[in-house]
Amino acid sequence: MTAKARSSVAIHRARKERQGFARVEVNVRKEDASLVRRVASALSDPSREAETRKLLRQNFVEPPRASLKALLASAPLDGIDFDRNRDLGRNVDL
Repeated sequence: MTAKARSSVAIHRARKERQGFARVEVNVRKEDASLVRRVASALSDPSREAETRKLLRQNFVEPPRASLKALLASAPLDGIDFDRNRDLGRNVDL
């Protein structure tokens, strides 16, 4: 596609991508749509972006993932009896 044949939307999106923006599409309930728009607006406003990002990170950041080994090592095992009786099964006469 030549540069002249590109649409204005494609040119706009390419410019935003060069500026470090990412296009995101989300599906939310109708009553939450205005809230999501306001959050996106606050994140793109230079005067509010730092405070908005700080608030969002405090409340919605993913907890660090721990490995299974780390989870088992941190599990409280006090009072758990790990001994069991050896069960030899039943007698079978042949």
